[in-house]
Amino acid sequence: MDDESHSVGSSGAIDNATRERLRQTIEKIERLEIEKKEIAEQIKDVYAEAKAHGFDTKAIRAVVKLRKEDREKREEHELILGTYLAALGEI
Repeated sequence: MDDESHSVGSSGAIDNATRERLRQTIEKIERLEIEKKEIAEQIKDVYAEAKAHGFDTKAIRAVVKLRKEDREKREEHELILGTYLAALGEI
């Protein structure tokens, strides 16, 4: 990504090339927002299918979240969590 250190248009004057770049940027963001909404709907449908097949969607969401994490960090977190629960007499 092009990260300029100054604010384009802060003086109020924008040349045609900059105006076109701005328009393209905004349109790209709008397209991506539409795609994001469509993907969110697809994910929602998959969770509904899972529920219809008798799966616990809360557990599936937890598994999906855990699988995103680095395995070593996740295992370290689980070890600490287990230690804390044991210290409190919860397990």
